[in-house]
Amino acid sequence: MRIQPLLLALALLGLAGCANDPAPDEQLRLSEQALEQAKAVGATDQVAEFKLAEDKLTRARANMTSEDFRDARLRAEQAELDARLAEARVLTQKSEEQLELLQSRVKRLRKQLEVQP
Repeated sequence: MRIQPLLLALALLGLAGCANDPAPDEQLRLSEQALEQAKAVGATDQVAEFKLAEDKLTRARANMTSEDFRDARLRAEQAELDARLAEARVLTQKSEEQLELLQSRVKRLRKQLEVQP
């Protein structure tokens, strides 16, 4: 009956593999920080990526509670990236609005200069 020791060894290896994933506390902190930065520049639930980031961070915290550290790390990393994308989208939108404002001012100044003798 050599099969039983082999199965026991495989089961122990499987458990050891799960135990090697440390709690992703630092990644959770980074994800929370990225969400705060996105919020600081104006990202809200109206920005799809911001909402995704919040949802993924919530799932990462749930994974932490159940000690599923691998999934917690993956969700937290995804949350960080989504938050950074949301921040970039908001900043891009603000830049485009400023550019449009400046272009309209330049156009108005050109018209004023054309009228003058």
